Amino acid sequence: MTRTRRIAAVAALLLALPLPLAGAASASPTPSGTVAAAPAAVAFHGELPRPTGRYAAGEEVLHLTDPSRTDPWVPSAGPRQLAVTMFYPARPGTGEPAPYMTPGEARNFVATRIPAGTGVRPEDVVGITTHAATGAKAVGGKFPLVVLSPGFENPRATLTGLATDLAGHGYVVALVGHPYEDSGETLADGSTSDCPLCDTGAPDALPESRAKDVSFLLDRLTGPHPAWHLSHLIDRDRIGMAGHSVGGASTLNAMADDRRILAGVNLDGGFWKGFPTDALAGRSFLLLGKESDHTVGGQETSWGEAWAGWQGYKPWLAVAGTNHGSFTDVEVLAGELGIPNPPGTTVSAERGMQLTREYVGAFFDQTLRGVHQPLLDGPSAADPEVLFQHP
Repeated sequence: MTRTRRIAAVAALLLALPLPLAGAASASPTPSGTVAAAPAAVAFHGELPRPTGRYAAGEEVLHLTDPSRTDPWVPSAGPRQLAVTMFYPARPGTGEPAPYMTPGEARNFVATRIPAGTGVRPEDVVGITTHAATGAKAVGGKFPLVVLSPGFENPRATLTGLATDLAGHGYVVALVGHPYEDSGETLADGSTSDCPLCDTGAPDALPESRAKDVSFLLDRLTGPHPAWHLSHLIDRDRIGMAGHSVGGASTLNAMADDRRILAGVNLDGGFWKGFPTDALAGRSFLLLGKESDHTVGGQETSWGEAWAGWQGYKPWLAVAGTNHGSFTDVEVLAGELGIPNPPGTTVSAERGMQLTREYVGAFFDQTLRGVHQPLLDGPSAADPEVLFQHP
């Protein structure tokens, strides 16, 4: 099965879409199945699980342009642009509720990622409760920075649940939108990008392109003339990155290219051909994915190949009963719409997000803050779904 067909099969299961759109990249074949029928139209009032940390989550959107680099997918668009949502520890009760997406992003998302017949309107998506606030007052201090990168075709907003929780636990989070690779990111001029790659399939150069996006972003956040007015919150010596699917695979490329990134997380993303197995140079990397693929002896082999070549702290966890979307907002929102889970899913959407938040947060607490986390020492009776791998 070619990579393009494989990605399309994953997407059909992930979102139960009526069209064979390419969802998040996976390095292992996923059997195609019957697309679930859309539920009857209902009033939709989406809400993400509330963050668990001591702080509120503030939110601001940055639009950045890299004048040194022409957009790799749409050269006619000119210099590469990024849409970035910054989350930060904030004072409770300040600011106004943040939208989940812009109206333009929501229109594209509904048109391409929501099954027909649900009755969901773009304004419903805009109004999803995120528990983040725009204009919120930042707390004092300096905090580690975590960059988040979404899966192929999924806009950056689909990692909001993880981003707000990290902010609540004292992290600055840069959630990156990679234009022309997903359903749509609203750019600086107010236009919203489309997705030409969705028709052609994800190119082999995608992980390395994302690595370039991330290095440019770090330059603009931590350089001598930062683009963000709250950049003083960032501890430049404590930077991590995490991503879902191709965003997780691209985290390895970003670490290979940029030694500022001290710790990385791959959420259920198979590494692509040519991945840099020896890129960590003693830095830390967490593999966290579904059991069916990412288990020793399973179908997916790139994790074992990468893991064996790394030097450094490298926990590898498989979560039984989850699916590709369990590590994002997708399953929570699908459940609120009455869309059934892909076959074999036994972990609830809320539990999937809880485990993602807990283990990603613990990993960054241990690697960026130097605080030992017993959660990562081995299997826990409280989390029987989490299987520690020992290749």
